[in-house]
Amino acid sequence: MRILVMGAGKMGSFFLDLLSFEHETAVFEKDPKRLRFTYNTLRFTSLEEIKDFKPELVINAVTLKYTISAFKEIIPYLPKDCIISDIASVKTDLKDFYESSGMHYVSTHPMFGPTFANLNQLHEENAIIINEGDFIGRLFFKDLYQKLGLNIYEYSFEEHDKTVAYSLSIPFVSTFVFAAVMKHQDAPGTTFKRHMRIAKGVLSEDDYLLQEILFNPYTSGQVSKIRTELKQLLEIIDNKDSDGMKSYISKIRNNVKG
Repeated sequence: MRILVMGAGKMGSFFLDLLSFEHETAVFEKDPKRLRFTYNTLRFTSLEEIKDFKPELVINAVTLKYTISAFKEIIPYLPKDCIISDIASVKTDLKDFYESSGMHYVSTHPMFGPTFANLNQLHEENAIIINEGDFIGRLFFKDLYQKLGLNIYEYSFEEHDKTVAYSLSIPFVSTFVFAAVMKHQDAPGTTFKRHMRIAKGVLSEDDYLLQEILFNPYTSGQVSKIRTELKQLLEIIDNKDSDGMKSYISKIRNNVKG
């Protein structure tokens, strides 16, 4: 299959590495410096090169902020039967765009990133395939993700964004709060150092990505639960309520079982 990857960032390069030995691949990247470390793939910097390549599948791996605008830019240069796809972590507005584009489409979300995941051992990681769109496109990604050993879940666009609001916004907000109140430690403990590594990893992500995950329409309801729990915990601490603390710790231990 002729596959075009848009964007030579972390995830774009990851997909190129995965696909370039079994498919005819090309990468479209406007910044030539990002193409220095790509190999075994065609490297495009102009739209005319895309037109000549005639891709059968496009994987849009550009920064979330530009996902839709990048699609709009290249669609006039694609064959009508080409399948366009995204790996965006927030699907807001994508369903409406796809349905108005007149193109075959598939949308997925690898629920991991190069910052934390061991890309050579992904059997504990997850991927979501949107159960709307092109059947052949969904089969392609299902086969690819199965080969990686990923746990695969199929959701609608709406179900996906609800899941992301829970699984990403809560740890992101918790990390933000940790980073906001932290101060330099000369002799940090193990737990502090682990939280610090997580914070640095999260904050290395693109600002717009962090913003869009937290601006997900389902995020506010999830974050409000943190506020409720903090209020309860503060009351226990202020009152030095030993029984209340014991009960609270028991509750949260049950939450993290399994």
